[in-house]
Amino acid sequence: MLTITAIPAFSDNYIWCLSDASSGKALIVDPGQAQPVLDHLAERHLTLDTILVTHHHPDHVGGVKELRSAYPDCRVTGPADSPFQGGTNKVHPGDEVIWEDITFQVLGVPGHTLDHIAYFTDVEVAGRPVLFCGDTLFVCGCGRLFEGSPEQMRQSLQTLRALPGKTAVYCAHEYTLANLRFARSWLPQDQALKEFEEQCQTARDAGKATVPSVLEDEKRLNPFLRWDDPAVVDAARSYCARQGLPADSDNAIFAAIRHGKDNF
Repeated sequence: MLTITAIPAFSDNYIWCLSDASSGKALIVDPGQAQPVLDHLAERHLTLDTILVTHHHPDHVGGVKELRSAYPDCRVTGPADSPFQGGTNKVHPGDEVIWEDITFQVLGVPGHTLDHIAYFTDVEVAGRPVLFCGDTLFVCGCGRLFEGSPEQMRQSLQTLRALPGKTAVYCAHEYTLANLRFARSWLPQDQALKEFEEQCQTARDAGKATVPSVLEDEKRLNPFLRWDDPAVVDAARSYCARQGLPADSDNAIFAAIRHGKDNF
């Protein structure tokens, strides 16, 4: 039986653990810290045999070395063209990663960083295909553009938007309420966004995670996936008029949304 569990790290990171109860094996995604992972594995009597890395930022790879010390046979899979050099298996977009009976597709999703990749499988866990997307797509948000361009990020999000709607989106941070405050400021009349914000606030007040989300909900709610939605386009054009920015293409609309969030 496969399960995915969130391991909280730092102030708002989620390290994901995919485990197989029958084999006792565990796969860990983006371990920025080692100790929370080691504690989780010990509590559940799991053996770490694979780490997936989405990109090189320290809060995603900082625990890799210590975890490999504890589990020397652990495979570390990460992007080939990356400042992160702690991997044992380097992959490129279009490659596949096999773990147990699951095949992950490696997707190139540059924007947040140039080396960023995501891992998708249509094997269902808890009834849904699985996307480990690091810092590319968040619940009602997307990653800040530290290295890539708005054009690259929009193309990356278009790649993710094309995945099956029922896909569970396992992103790496609990940024949901902040993202929703921005989304609601742009789309104050969006009743679905209002209801979702209330739902997420209730979850957080109860100490529950808002992640994973579901891709079909992201496509309906997340302004960063709605660069061609008339309501978002109208809001972006109004913003561009005030800011003196272009609004003549999908890329320009997306860039305006990102600019708006960066300056919110």
